Amino acid sequence: MASGLHFIPVEEALQCIKSGDRVFVHGSACTPTYLLKHLAERHNELRDVELVFISVYGDMHVDKPEYRDSFKLNSMFVSNSIRADVNEGYADYIPIFLSEIPELFKRDILTLDVAMVQVSPPDRHGYCSLGVSVDIARTAVNKAKYVIAQVNPQVPRTHGESLIHYSRFHCMVYADEPIHEAVFGEKVGPAELKIGEYIAGMIEDRSTLQMGIGAIPDAVLKCLTNHKDLGVHTEMFSDGLVPLFHSDVVNNKYKKVHPNTTVSGFALGTRMLYDYVDDNPAFEFLDIDYVNEPSVIKQNPKVVAINSCIEVDITGQVCSDSIGTYQYSGVGGQMDFIRGAALSDGGKPIIALSSRTAKGVSRLVPILKPGAGVVTTRAHVHYIVTEYGIAYLFGKNLRQRAKALIEIAHPDDREMLHKAAFERFKIFV
Repeated sequence: MASGLHFIPVEEALQCIKSGDRVFVHGSACTPTYLLKHLAERHNELRDVELVFISVYGDMHVDKPEYRDSFKLNSMFVSNSIRADVNEGYADYIPIFLSEIPELFKRDILTLDVAMVQVSPPDRHGYCSLGVSVDIARTAVNKAKYVIAQVNPQVPRTHGESLIHYSRFHCMVYADEPIHEAVFGEKVGPAELKIGEYIAGMIEDRSTLQMGIGAIPDAVLKCLTNHKDLGVHTEMFSDGLVPLFHSDVVNNKYKKVHPNTTVSGFALGTRMLYDYVDDNPAFEFLDIDYVNEPSVIKQNPKVVAINSCIEVDITGQVCSDSIGTYQYSGVGGQMDFIRGAALSDGGKPIIALSSRTAKGVSRLVPILKPGAGVVTTRAHVHYIVTEYGIAYLFGKNLRQRAKALIEIAHPDDREMLHKAAFERFKIFV
């Protein structure tokens, strides 16, 4: 470890934060819960401190109702930790493509007074790592006027653009505690597994994959064991990819951009995943404005982008971030990769969803719910996949789209959709 390190008490480190400041909070697995807990303790002396972030995990501490005059939450993605606050009007949400968030910082549209990040201890050269969450944190550290580092030996040391010399931090606080974990794929049921089989059948050898996290992406990964020479260039990934590295199904040999390495903005999963990427040069964690840039994505061959959504209407409009007016998540990087895959040679942009909700409500609908947000437009959609099949919409007119989507709806919902299509298009589809 580098010499000359100086850790200070957390209470002293947080004194740099003043009323009216805008503070960036590192997210996902690297959410600096220790710093947030102690920041919350200053609520009596602070007013209108704006906290900006994407997904945060764990107890935020600063979001208690009695602290609302002290801390204002302004998120660029609505994760579970703040979903209720956003929908009750106690927190705010900025709809924006994930690839463009760094521009908010670079152009001082959101000027950062302070950045709070969680990093690994410095190596013998003095470099700390942003761990498994580089995404927008890299730019935040570069642009913030003051940077507080929570130094934690349990943060994996990752390669790529995650490395920051400790001298760049204005102060450092030592806190040895587990980083946040998440388990995905536990809800893989028959519908998700069938969707996984359909999508796996669409993936050719030597393709480059982007997938999110959740039941459907995990189902796809489980169905790829017989594929060869796949690459990965993705916004994020979780534990489901690791077996494919072990079996050499994913080896990145045929990628054009960063060949022989897996490129990602962040990772979120269990300790097994974090230990696997720790000091592993086969992974490059890069700034999200590069990872999610469509002009970069399209340079790879056969990009297969696999993304989920909430509902799709019979013309192909995709709602992914809200249930009507209820804000559920965010724009994220779906459109970044849908577009990048569409422009890739042999690429396949895929939207996947089960035909019905857990309560038996059709997710293929005549019209989106009032107030629903269209994340992926019908002009960008190519493939929609449910457990009942694959609808290819690119180049199809509205009537043809309706017909293709009705064919992959739940059988008990098709009559309702047929009637809606007739009322709208004046023809049986």
